[in-house]
Amino acid sequence: EMWLRLRLYARGFRYRVNVKDLPGKPDIVLSKYKCVIFVNGCFWHLHDCHFFQWPKRNKDWWRVKISTNRKRDLEVQDKLRELGWRVMVVWKCAIQGTTKLDEEHLLELVFSWIRDGGPLLEITGKEPI
Repeated sequence: EMWLRLRLYARGFRYRVNVKDLPGKPDIVLSKYKCVIFVNGCFWHLHDCHFFQWPKRNKDWWRVKISTNRKRDLEVQDKLRELGWRVMVVWKCAIQGTTKLDEEHLLELVFSWIRDGGPLLEITGKEPI
């Protein structure tokens, strides 16, 4: 999250963080553009990539915990869009690891979406080679 925040600020985007008045307390809120950005960890938010693997111990508890997180994420996104906010989700695998995107490409996706993107964008890592 800090990685993205630093680059947004450097490019002149001003934002607020963890705004309590909005559903889900988005990581980054760009009010001028009526958009929010969540930077999600692939494990905690149930993303199908190399960062996610079901834990071997306490399987039932973890299935409930992680599945509930994912369900809540989708509900929060729906609520935000109903309120007129555009939503972006940047997954950890897009920023680091073996499937990370080229930094300039990732930033261009983010910046162009902020300026004139659609209601929802999810940025994931590239397919492993």
